[in-house]
Amino acid sequence: MRILFAAVALLAATPAAAQQAAPPAAAPMVNPDVGVPVFPYDITDRPYKVLGEVNAGVRKATVFSKSPSQEKIYKELWERAVKLGADAVINAKYGDAHVTAFSWGKANATGTAIKFLPKDAAPAPAPAAKTE
Repeated sequence: MRILFAAVALLAATPAAAQQAAPPAAAPMVNPDVGVPVFPYDITDRPYKVLGEVNAGVRKATVFSKSPSQEKIYKELWERAVKLGADAVINAKYGDAHVTAFSWGKANATGTAIKFLPKDAAPAPAPAAKTE
């Protein structure tokens, strides 16, 4: 009986010990409101380089459908940013759905796809403003 008890205690303790020994995984940067790394603001605490602008248009299914949600719009932006190799989208903006010749309602969205640099790297300098 003691052997059985010792074996059960050893098996029960093994997963806990293994979890404590493993280093914690770095959590990816994700907007908790929508589940993807798309943000309506700039990220200032990490250096990054700009990969380019991303645009998306999200349509309503029918005239009676609700306007596209922020979550759906941000996921569309994220799908396009992934194709550029982006780590996140910043300065995401979108408007209200409006009727077009080809849909019952379409919301247009834009954002800036970025790739994070190592923490010790300096951010790329901003382009110089044109003066006339």
